[in-house]
Amino acid sequence: IDPAQLPNANVFIWVMMSALLASALWVHLATYLGAPISTTHAIVGGILGAGLVGLGSDAIDWRVVAQVFASWMMAPVAGGLVAAGLLAFVENSLIYQEDKIAAVRRWVPVFVALMAAVFSAFIAVNAFAHIWTVGVLHAAAAAVLVFGLAYLAARPWVRIRSEGMENRNQNVRQLFRFPLIFAACLLSFAHGSNDVANAVGPLAAILENAGQDALIDSAEVPFWVMLLGASGVSLGLFLFGPRIIRVVGGQITKMNPMRAFCVALAAAATVLVASELGMPVSTTQTVVGAVFGIGFFREYASKYSRRRRYYILTKKGRRLAVLPPVSQDELRRRKLVRRSHLIGIVATWAITVPCAAALAALLYSAIDWIR
Repeated sequence: IDPAQLPNANVFIWVMMSALLASALWVHLATYLGAPISTTHAIVGGILGAGLVGLGSDAIDWRVVAQVFASWMMAPVAGGLVAAGLLAFVENSLIYQEDKIAAVRRWVPVFVALMAAVFSAFIAVNAFAHIWTVGVLHAAAAAVLVFGLAYLAARPWVRIRSEGMENRNQNVRQLFRFPLIFAACLLSFAHGSNDVANAVGPLAAILENAGQDALIDSAEVPFWVMLLGASGVSLGLFLFGPRIIRVVGGQITKMNPMRAFCVALAAAATVLVASELGMPVSTTQTVVGAVFGIGFFREYASKYSRRRRYYILTKKGRRLAVLPPVSQDELRRRKLVRRSHLIGIVATWAITVPCAAALAALLYSAIDWIR
């Protein structure tokens, strides 16, 4: 919303209050239905709807709205492509190798170091951007330094963990458990540092402008407001988080530590690049897109990857001169992504902005009529 179009601070307060209430209602409804939607897009839709009713279309910056819709379409696709590419590389480097122990000692330290480098740049750019300005060169230099240090630290750890390890895929996947936990913590940290602002930012602006005649465009965030936002995120995870966790972690496609590691790394890398390009992407949608990317890659590989079929058919000691053809019935059975979840989640994403906008418009109209 263009601040110059606001007649007074009261209009701004009621627009933000309507947007907060509308986005909260819509996010709670989506969570109850098990749909992992973007809080960012909900609050943007709320501000859009309340602003249209309270100020008119001339006050809306439609260029920003177009950027939000463009990022809504691009971020999940990009996250899915990056995650699928990572999983393909990891499987070819580790799973399909004859000597898995040697492959583990060669590649797992590289993957761990890459994770540390990407997340160090991701945290610096996304979590601490309001404290100091991190340029591309500074972030890249820090990432290279972290990569080297993490690689030196991971090599002995991987060697110790792989001592006496059987030459089995299950053992290879278990080596990704600790890096996955670390990646999930970092992704949650950066996600919270951004998403808490969706609630804390409008609330701080409302408190700063309450009782003022002219609009104050810069708001100081009191500590108790920050604490309220952090408590709300923690309480929401405790009460409603398991519903979304079950959908994203187990109901879209089958996950294991290696695949989940690729999802976390791909989401962080995608959001990092998008942030540098100035695109307002959603971490939630990027993560979900990465999960779908993993699932669709598994479907593609199970149907068309000759290397995967040869590995599966020969891993018990058999030798094949020619691969047998795959029957059409077998191809139809290999659906590793639940289509119902795909349709439902995409549909919820598509209606998030208009539904939040409609709710905010109704709430603003009601508030305006009451006052």
